[in-house]
Amino acid sequence: MTETPSKTNTGRFFEDFRLGETIVHATPRTVTVGDVSLYTALYGPRFAVQSSDAFAKAIGYPAAPVDDLLVFHIVFGKTVPDISLNAVANLGYADGRFLKPVFPGDTLSTTSEVIGLKQTSGGDAGIVYVRSIGRNQHNEIVLSYARWVLVRKRQPGTPAAFELVPELPKSVAPEALGEGCPPLHPAAYDDALAGSSFRWGAYQAGERIDHVDGMTVEEAEHQIATRLYQNTAKVHFDGYGARETRFGKRLIYGGHVISLARALSFNGLGNAFHIAAINAGRHVSPLFAGDTVFAWSEVLEAAELPGREDVGALRLRLVATKNLPCNEHPLKHADQYADGVILDFDYWALLPR
Repeated sequence: MTETPSKTNTGRFFEDFRLGETIVHATPRTVTVGDVSLYTALYGPRFAVQSSDAFAKAIGYPAAPVDDLLVFHIVFGKTVPDISLNAVANLGYADGRFLKPVFPGDTLSTTSEVIGLKQTSGGDAGIVYVRSIGRNQHNEIVLSYARWVLVRKRQPGTPAAFELVPELPKSVAPEALGEGCPPLHPAAYDDALAGSSFRWGAYQAGERIDHVDGMTVEEAEHQIATRLYQNTAKVHFDGYGARETRFGKRLIYGGHVISLARALSFNGLGNAFHIAAINAGRHVSPLFAGDTVFAWSEVLEAAELPGREDVGALRLRLVATKNLPCNEHPLKHADQYADGVILDFDYWALLPR
């Protein structure tokens, strides 16, 4: 009797990836005002441009754009069944650019190219590097980013067929920023309604900002969030299977931490309305339900954008902690991250001038 091929997807293992292959991910997703409302309910972001059609139209947008990180999570979520379903951990991000605003009613789809492969010294897993591209219904690129993820091997000890670690830029150049932001009218930008009087020129390189507030993560919230992005990673949902992991319980999706920290950053960076690029990111340690997230930011660089007098860019290092207030800006002791640090995230944000 001929064995019937399995109709279910058990996810790829390290051996299943081929350098240079392009993966088309299911399922296209039309972003709705309901998605935006649920995202707001989960994280509480207060940036005026994404919160108010009237505010956004006054400064030059056709409507309030979708939060950049909601776009990121939806594009990212498409990739999980094909790339990281059998992941041990998502290791980092680089060279991410938000290239076109997304509005409710737009449909997003994702493809990924395998740009690197590297097996671990232990031989039981390997690092898969991909560049993922999110497009709208007009086939216009709205987001492009690279990430690398540690994926289990189906047969530990089997050698890698081919290895290559790609060269990725340490940061996105200022002259490559701004495509995701239309020309704006700074005079129409209402500081009082935005919640902050501090525009681009008020910030200096080296400045550190404690965002003061904390937000406790609930089990139901992080699972709702991950389902919102159609992220099917087992480590976030399967409490039964998680009993056999080294933590013995579900992990909080790393992107959930990024969104929490970004929302908290409003207190101190209320006019940093648009994420233009992701330079780098590292999930330093895991987060679990019941932990409280705090955040602080360091201004790494302030840059003018060629041909733009309406907005300027700040390169920001966003650090998130768990159960550790950030009044002393915790980060590292020598070369080791301080206990409690869970996220080290380097990005460019645009502010009105």
